Amino acid sequence: MRVFAIVLTVLIAFLLGSIPSGLIISKQVYKTDIREHGSGNIGTTNALRILGKVGGITVFLLDAGKGLLSGVIAALLYQQFVAADPSTLVFFHPQISSAGAQSMLSAAFFGCVLGHVFSPWLGFKGGKGIATAVGCAFMTLGWLPSLCLLALFALGVLVTRYVSVSSLVAAFACALCAVWVFWGNYGAIVTTVVACTFLIWSHRANIKRLMQGTEPRVGKRKEEGSIT
Repeated sequence: MRVFAIVLTVLIAFLLGSIPSGLIISKQVYKTDIREHGSGNIGTTNALRILGKVGGITVFLLDAGKGLLSGVIAALLYQQFVAADPSTLVFFHPQISSAGAQSMLSAAFFGCVLGHVFSPWLGFKGGKGIATAVGCAFMTLGWLPSLCLLALFALGVLVTRYVSVSSLVAAFACALCAVWVFWGNYGAIVTTVVACTFLIWSHRANIKRLMQGTEPRVGKRKEEGSIT
């Protein structure tokens, strides 16, 4: 039953993560295809550049919401199929939860990030997964580590002016947080670290531009393709 619950969690989280929020908002609200503007990415950063603050924030909240919802579903499935006591609460307490609950939460993190980065609706292409991972982290790692990761990301943007650098640092720090939160539960650690590895891999183009010195900084004038 536990294996069934984990597999079901991954599948549901993958489908949630695969919903291309940025593309839906750009087409339905702004009547354009965000993939044809700026960096061509459907994520928050490109949405901010192309759709403006309202559009960008909306995309962020929807993407983060996918991650948060996947964690909630994982917790509910755990209580339904795995927990000896169905009233057991695992919400926002992953560090003190059972190994089974931790495995379910990490499975949701993995599935949701994988779905966002490799969306089947976009030919198994997608966003870079940072906003989605933020939502996942609040359920998977707990609110305190997640707030620390957000603070680290914000500090990185302020210091470097590179969203990509801050995203990479936050993804690496997220993997370290998983080791701390899930210490002793090697399955949950590996699952979350692999998900964070996909987050870093999705930034490979940014890493190349950083090495070439062509990566745009925050505050750079909007691209010609901007519609706002």
